[in-house]
Amino acid sequence: MKHINRILSSILISIVSLASYAQAPQTHLQRAVLSLGMFQIDAQIAQTPEERQIGLMFRAQMPQAEGMIFIFEEPSKQCFWMKNTILPLTAAFVADDGTIVNFADMKPQTTETHCSAKPVRFVLEMNQGWFAKKGIKAGSKLKGVMFQP
Repeated sequence: MKHINRILSSILISIVSLASYAQAPQTHLQRAVLSLGMFQIDAQIAQTPEERQIGLMFRAQMPQAEGMIFIFEEPSKQCFWMKNTILPLTAAFVADDGTIVNFADMKPQTTETHCSAKPVRFVLEMNQGWFAKKGIKAGSKLKGVMFQP
């Protein structure tokens, strides 16, 4: 009986550990420096399905000059929501050449979808209001190694 209790305890501890791990923010992703006019952005890169799915979930804070760029295999209509995301964010939907197509301000902890106005391969999430405070509008161009000239 003690053996069974130890096994059950071990299983329970493993399940709790996995649940805790699943709710941890991603901080290990590759990074890229992007430029937008005179501004530089230190962007984490979310490119695998798992990295894109977690995104900025569970993050309690993010420095103003940081963000996350989501890279998809092919241009398509990209839609984002904010389930399990604590920070208010603005998503910039970006064409292959780095041109910002449209923006979406997103409220934390919601499942409301926010979509690109046309097919895109890139989405850059920044703290909400960052783009507006810098005067950046649709049509502005991001520069970085992933964007085609």
